[in-house]
Amino acid sequence: MNDNHPAYLDALHTIFGRVNFERQPRFDYSATTLNLERMRALLADLGNPQQHFHIVHVAGTKGKGSVCAFMESILRAAGYCTGLYTSPHLHTFRERMRVNGALISRAELVTLVAHCRPASERLPGVTTFELITALALTHFAQQGVQWAVLEVGLGGRLDSTNVVQPDITAITSLSYDHMAVLGDTLTQIAHEKAGIIKPGVPLVCAPQAPEALAVIEATCQERQAPLLLLDRDTAVAAAVAGFDISLVGAHQAVNAALAVVMARMLRGQGLALAEAAIAGGLAQTRWPARFETLTVGGDWRPEIGDWPAIIADGAHNVDSAQKLAALLDSVKRARGGRLALILGASLDKDIAGMLTVLAPVTDLLICTHAQHPRAVAPQSLAEMAAEIMHGVTTAAPLAAPTVDAALALALDWASPADVICLAGSLFIAAEGREAWARRHPDHFAPDDWVFEAEALEL
Repeated sequence: MNDNHPAYLDALHTIFGRVNFERQPRFDYSATTLNLERMRALLADLGNPQQHFHIVHVAGTKGKGSVCAFMESILRAAGYCTGLYTSPHLHTFRERMRVNGALISRAELVTLVAHCRPASERLPGVTTFELITALALTHFAQQGVQWAVLEVGLGGRLDSTNVVQPDITAITSLSYDHMAVLGDTLTQIAHEKAGIIKPGVPLVCAPQAPEALAVIEATCQERQAPLLLLDRDTAVAAAVAGFDISLVGAHQAVNAALAVVMARMLRGQGLALAEAAIAGGLAQTRWPARFETLTVGGDWRPEIGDWPAIIADGAHNVDSAQKLAALLDSVKRARGGRLALILGASLDKDIAGMLTVLAPVTDLLICTHAQHPRAVAPQSLAEMAAEIMHGVTTAAPLAAPTVDAALALALDWASPADVICLAGSLFIAAEGREAWARRHPDHFAPDDWVFEAEALEL
């Protein structure tokens, strides 16, 4: 069955032909719109698949996907049958639910949707994300998953995944994002994220700003949930000492530390999980579009070869842009080259804030947009950038109609010593991966990418 097979496309239409808040910058964020009782009823109609396996539940602003990837890899290295549920996808919907690292197949998805469709139609108002969550949990139960790692979609308190009873939870670094729905203070955002904390269930938490930590601590105390805070109760450096971490950056060391501490806490509760499995899991974790080098070699390498270093990163708020800027500056210095930044962003993001922190390391800015309804038009982005970057860079921002066209401009400009980075959203990073792969498929391992040209705007 190929990606344009009628049955597969019909399954995708069934999923995405509902209310889809992923494609709406603003909506009524309330318990009426995001009804967890509706989600519980849907799962009950499907036989409560979430009760058939153990669960790790992860919320946060940035890094939650990386933490999930690390954790799943550790559990798989320990010999457990694992499920991984994440969002959004880069290239194909099938990325969202994986068993033992393998994407759900098209045929499996068709069968799964047929199985779950009657229950979803018996219940009025089931949204796209609610159905996807139910599909993933059902798939994991059908496949005999022992441990499922679930990434929260939005917030936490009202997220569709928040009907599960996890064995352990984690909250990654909190910063300003999705403020139109989650609130415009860290206190409000933390309140939403802390909604995943369950009575008596341990929480491992990344270092937080004081106002966010106060909310998390109060919630843990109220629900009698044991709290372990990185860099207070255990140092990040100590947690990951001696490990080879496959993802790049100090922030990924924090994400890896969250997974390591969770693994050790579960071992303390009786789970068979050796240090060798933790080491193997961290070293083998793959999570694309997180400071990912697309050229041959898989890292940015200071040595100068035939191509500039081409990096894809899903940074899409000010905090992640600051981390990206620091990494790009170090790469530029190591290579002795310049940076062409290909940037696109969604309407609900702090674009001015991102531009402000990225401008000092950027030599050429190329503004573009992904094929997504929330994307800012390239010319509008370039005009905004021109004001912010005036006097910071000598080259005027350019506008390109597509990510592919932006990459072509960057490649014409760059020398082998230079760096090209695609950032601003995961959608930009994904389209950048596709644009480079079309030019040089030999730069990707066969299992490293699945570009399906699904005949829907998902």
